[in-house]
Amino acid sequence: MRLNKYISHCGVTSRRKAGDLVKAGKVYVNGSIEKNPSYMVQEGDEVKYNGKTLALEENKVYILMNKPKNTVTTLSDENGRMTVRNIIGDKVRERIYPVGRLDRMTTGLLLLTNDGDLATRLAHPSGEVKKFYRAVLDKAISQEDLLKIRNGLTLEDGFIKVDGVDMVKDTDGMQVGIELHSGRNRIIRRIFEHLGYTVVRLDREYYAGLTKKDLKRGWWRHLTDREVVMLKHFV
Repeated sequence: MRLNKYISHCGVTSRRKAGDLVKAGKVYVNGSIEKNPSYMVQEGDEVKYNGKTLALEENKVYILMNKPKNTVTTLSDENGRMTVRNIIGDKVRERIYPVGRLDRMTTGLLLLTNDGDLATRLAHPSGEVKKFYRAVLDKAISQEDLLKIRNGLTLEDGFIKVDGVDMVKDTDGMQVGIELHSGRNRIIRRIFEHLGYTVVRLDREYYAGLTKKDLKRGWWRHLTDREVVMLKHFV
């Protein structure tokens, strides 16, 4: 098994980020730094990261969380802020990590797992995983600006076109539903900021076929077997 894949299957991080760790010289194989992510791990090899010997995760874990606001999408935070790992606590022994990110004040669906292959496929742009958000704005959006979003905008990091956008019914234009598959940083907030709006609240209501049904804010649950099968065939 390639070294980056091995690290991912040990539940450390995604395969892509595992490759970055290897290239940065943070991984040891049999006592020596190994900087080649394509190194083939052989039976009997000792792979270490952060001073710990890695072992393959036998039990795959898939968790769906309805992330609350003011929570960072990381396993730990040097500034002492609440993290998604804090919410789960010691109820899950395996080392799981988030698939993609939601910024600190954005709420809604977040998937956490130790399945590195699935995480890589879901996070890769080629998978075009659908996400649906509800944005609450500081003022009603105009039909003209909705049309601009539908047609696509050029932001500081390039052109962006969403998969769908419309006002949420009976909200006087203050709430907008937006569907997209881009994973660019703060992309929805930046779209509205570009047009002169401030996003007061942002919530992800749908992710890769999963919804928040019966999952209260700040709660989490294990995916059902049926949901895992669906997710693995989603991309």
